[in-house]
Amino acid sequence: MITSTTGGLSAVLFDMDGTLVETESYWGEALQALARRLGGELSDEGRESTVGTSMRTSMAVLDRDLGIRRTEAQWDADGRWVEDTTARLMEAGIEWRPGAADLLLAVREAGLATALVTTTPRRLADLVLRSVRADLGGDPFDVTICGDEVPARKPDPAPYLQAMDALDVDAADCLVIEDSQAGVTSGLAAGATVLGVPSLQPLAAAPGLVLLDSLAGLGVAELRSLHADRERDDSAA
Repeated sequence: MITSTTGGLSAVLFDMDGTLVETESYWGEALQALARRLGGELSDEGRESTVGTSMRTSMAVLDRDLGIRRTEAQWDADGRWVEDTTARLMEAGIEWRPGAADLLLAVREAGLATALVTTTPRRLADLVLRSVRADLGGDPFDVTICGDEVPARKPDPAPYLQAMDALDVDAADCLVIEDSQAGVTSGLAAGATVLGVPSLQPLAAAPGLVLLDSLAGLGVAELRSLHADRERDDSAA
């Protein structure tokens, strides 16, 4: 990795579901449909705890919530069913989160490096990326890292570290934008400044984390300011 010669912001790394696009609800709809197939109902608390996690974690939460125990083979089969159901919902249409498209375009126009870092597997992420590229008139990402392309998934730092390595940037020069606790934990553990914009799950305050209600009205100047504030805090510590 290289270190920015200016010590400023050089790359913005975006989560996908619930951060850029309104697809997190699709996963919830598919998980709830599976719960009903299994004879139960996924609680609000159970659904909240699956946000931003791996399919294996979601299956474990579902079992605990429904008071059942399935085998790993059943988890795999049900996980594929959830992915297939979510894919059908994604194919029906994708909506942007407020301010996300404008911010992504502004980041690209400013010449900052960009990455998409998602727990979603490649075959589903590509459905979203197809829509994103059509809306924005091209590919807004230098790098895309999906959940089935990393050695460990969020909250492990591996996905963000892999993206930083592919971009050839230092973690200290990166800003991660996330909506889930797992994603925030991953970004912070990778050494980046993290902007948390919760959608379906509240986020706990943490050193290095900036919390905002929305990306609407946010521009590159604000991102640079958030990153600079983190650098000053680190220097003062």
